[in-house]
Amino acid sequence: QTEITDDLEEFLATLDMFYLGTANSAGQPYIQYRGGTPGFLKALDPRTLGFADFGGNRQYITLGNLSENSTAFIFLMDYANRRRVKIWGNAKVVEDDSFLLEKLTDASYQGKPERVILFEIDAWDINCPQHIHRRFSESQVAPRIEQLQSKIHELERELSELKSNSN
Repeated sequence: QTEITDDLEEFLATLDMFYLGTANSAGQPYIQYRGGTPGFLKALDPRTLGFADFGGNRQYITLGNLSENSTAFIFLMDYANRRRVKIWGNAKVVEDDSFLLEKLTDASYQGKPERVILFEIDAWDINCPQHIHRRFSESQVAPRIEQLQSKIHELERELSELKSNSN
């Protein structure tokens, strides 16, 4: 597909991370993890994605690559639900656009954005879930852990009472 569908936009709204692939002018590839609050990678129009870019390891490899070669790739992964989407296109760095930066920045996120990266979609595809190992975030498992810990405490109290009554 070449345009963002409602389903893709809904999928983007759930993700708090993705991988961005770039290459320099010689074709040397580089892939980088990008993380934020759920939905930080936003659809801006039917063929454009954007996100606020925060300082990281201060190597600026992605920015250097994009200054030489706009060809880029986004790999979206939802490990918990075994879903992945591949997006091919071209990316560019946008500096000093306060309107766009504000539109793409979540005020609740820790960190100060430095710039915006826009991604023009050439094509995207949903990839099969085969061989995706399920992984869960702390926030996804925390409610269940809390339930189990509560049950453990309840059972420990019951056991303690039974031991007290048997003496």
